[in-house]
Amino acid sequence: MVATLFNGPAPTGSGTKAAGGTAGTTAATRATTKADAACPLTGLPAPGGAVPQRPALAIKVGNDPAARPQSGLSEADIVYEVQAEGGITRLIAVYQCNSPAVVGPIRSLRWVDWHVVGQLGNPILVFAGGIIPDVNQVMQQGWLFHVDALSFSGSPFIRTANRVPPENLYGSPAGLWRLDHSSKPPAPVFHFSHSAPAGGETISSINVPYSGASNITWSWSAAKGEWLRYYSGSPALGNGGEQLSATNVVVEYVNAPPGPYNESGPNSLGVRSQTIGSGPAWVLRNGRLYRATWNRSSLAAPTTFVSASGSDLTLSPGRTWVEIVPNWVHGTIQ
Repeated sequence: MVATLFNGPAPTGSGTKAAGGTAGTTAATRATTKADAACPLTGLPAPGGAVPQRPALAIKVGNDPAARPQSGLSEADIVYEVQAEGGITRLIAVYQCNSPAVVGPIRSLRWVDWHVVGQLGNPILVFAGGIIPDVNQVMQQGWLFHVDALSFSGSPFIRTANRVPPENLYGSPAGLWRLDHSSKPPAPVFHFSHSAPAGGETISSINVPYSGASNITWSWSAAKGEWLRYYSGSPALGNGGEQLSATNVVVEYVNAPPGPYNESGPNSLGVRSQTIGSGPAWVLRNGRLYRATWNRSSLAAPTTFVSASGSDLTLSPGRTWVEIVPNWVHGTIQ
């Protein structure tokens, strides 16, 4: 296992890595060359028939109203949405095959973040500071290459002039991959199939009301063959004006006790969503909803989804959004 620490400014964007890393050749110049190669996190054909030889890159992205519209979400392989505190949610945007120019705004670390990305092998986790106990804990995760953007001055990060801090910090995935000499892609975390599983319910939409600021609806578009995202009935847009969408949407209901620390002032205890264990889930693909049980046995294990009949549920190849929903939030189906 490998680890990295960033304890001071690194103007060139460079980092150090503990023994066990692969040095010499950059991740961007090495690739698997199989005609039938599939991206591990989407199941889609790899670009140019080659899976990029680089780890999963997980970037913490803000999602309070001031953070919208975000950059880079439409190019993510997977997006996890997690409860932070005070009713807001934040996003963990994961990249492997795709590499947008910039992603952001990048926001601070939460306890749930490294628990979610543990299933991605040896990923890079990018964030902008955090409370001291969480930062200290993430530094101890030897399987994780962590990058605190606040420890850098300049590349691979930029501050934009058209937004107010802290919503103006963005990062370059290409530059972030260059910090880590690892060339090992993650194993798949989902099972994919072009054929939809038997059963399920034909639906038009689901609503997940995390809070007034994050009242999420996913509606099926048969014309586009995708689920379209909305905030309180208004289209959720990316920075290019496109509506955010997903091939699959997974809703995991989890136990989510409050953490012991205030995150952003008095009476702002963080939410510690428990993503190891099991619980009810909804799996949405091809305009249908499958009621399931999610299971995850350990930090390094992927999350699996089992139907009421006991069969493994597959996802359609494409982008997946995973809603990590505290079990006190009651979603509805239409």
